[in-house]
Amino acid sequence: MTRCSRRALIRGAALLPLAATVADGPGGPFAERYFPRHGTYAHDTVSYDLHLAYRPADGGLDGRARIEAVANQPLDRVELDLSRLSVHSAKIDGTRVRSRQQNGKLYLQTPRPLPTGAHFTMDVGYRGRPKPVRSPFGPIGWDRTGDPHNGTMVASQPLGAPSWFPCNDRPDDKAAFTFRIGVPPGQHALANGTLLERRRSGRHEWWTYHHPGPMAPYLAALYTGRFRHDSDTVRPGAGHPSIALHNSYPTWMAEEAAHDLARQPEMLRAFSALFGRYPFEAYGAVVVDAELAAPVENQTRSVFGCNHIDGQRGSETLVAHEIAHQWFGNSVSLRDWRNIWLNEGFATYAEWLWSEHIGEDSADEIAHHEWRALRGRPQDLRIADPGQRRIFDDRIYVRGACALHALRRAVGDQRFFEVLRGWHGAHRGAAAGTAAFLAHAERTAGGHIRPLLHSWLYEKPLPTLAA
Repeated sequence: MTRCSRRALIRGAALLPLAATVADGPGGPFAERYFPRHGTYAHDTVSYDLHLAYRPADGGLDGRARIEAVANQPLDRVELDLSRLSVHSAKIDGTRVRSRQQNGKLYLQTPRPLPTGAHFTMDVGYRGRPKPVRSPFGPIGWDRTGDPHNGTMVASQPLGAPSWFPCNDRPDDKAAFTFRIGVPPGQHALANGTLLERRRSGRHEWWTYHHPGPMAPYLAALYTGRFRHDSDTVRPGAGHPSIALHNSYPTWMAEEAAHDLARQPEMLRAFSALFGRYPFEAYGAVVVDAELAAPVENQTRSVFGCNHIDGQRGSETLVAHEIAHQWFGNSVSLRDWRNIWLNEGFATYAEWLWSEHIGEDSADEIAHHEWRALRGRPQDLRIADPGQRRIFDDRIYVRGACALHALRRAVGDQRFFEVLRGWHGAHRGAAAGTAAFLAHAERTAGGHIRPLLHSWLYEKPLPTLAA
């Protein structure tokens, strides 16, 4: 991997103090949002249509965003998130309006008051040289790779989406997306969903993608550079629609990447049987010419660093992890970042299920091994409310998976997988939190399981994992 760029991208979050509430939490119906300066509840987004012309030579981006939204309260201004890029024009419902940018926010003055329930359209023109958003966890969002053709990538979890487009940056505000991406001829552009058109116009080659979603802004992805592309069609089984599978990776590592990703179709089939119908129209992995601290589950287009490819499937558990996120984390999204165990505990448990599926270590063997490791670590974390600074603590991943295994042992395989399929089925395309999961599990598996799950999720001492 000598050509793999040493630049590393780490998922992170800015720590911001203003108060806001979200309906979830153990102490009552409402709890403070972790990152309340990102996003607003004053409106919900219906769709984003992004027109992006990128210049690799100097890193410049000329963008136009058309955003359709619905007012949740009377509005005389609209608030969006946008960092380090300058707005030069703004309209609401076709009328030019005044705009103001301050501290990563974009404010648009409405031409007239918008009543509750009003549908409105924003058109924002902007430009600049996008860069990652700095945070205590490292840079996140738009970044450049080591691709010799000045490639770029996006990995925005949790707060990096405003690094490249204006948005309502809440994990529970989900919308449809269309991307029109212009790059110099010879460059490739990849985004979420399905490629609708590729055409040459002037000095750009335009790639148009559409993803009906719904999708949270932090899961929107864009990659540019030169790639080898492999495509397949996966048929999960009777009653399940086919899934278009598209993988892309640098040519110099194509053979190793194709080998390491070769069991994606079997993963999609196995997880469709366990979790229910795959929720989107397509899936694929993009391998970028950069070292990443971890892959990121961008919706329908997970991103892996070249350090995750070795030609020996040494990171295959991560391939399974990111596929599982398409059900748990992407299709069923978070009400708030405090609920991140619902993403990471489920995806980690899917790694164990994959091991079981291919005849390696059973989930029970892995759970007991991981439990013993957890027992030797500090007992100071409530994984259902870990605090802003610890949302990526690896104990959330492992203890969350152990909690699911404890539930499986308590209720048996049949009811356990009914819980998982029912959870996805009930909240597909929506957002939910821990309280909703507890209520769902109790309805499906019986009332006796609430104390069990509460001890794993809301108490600091590590519960016993029965032999």
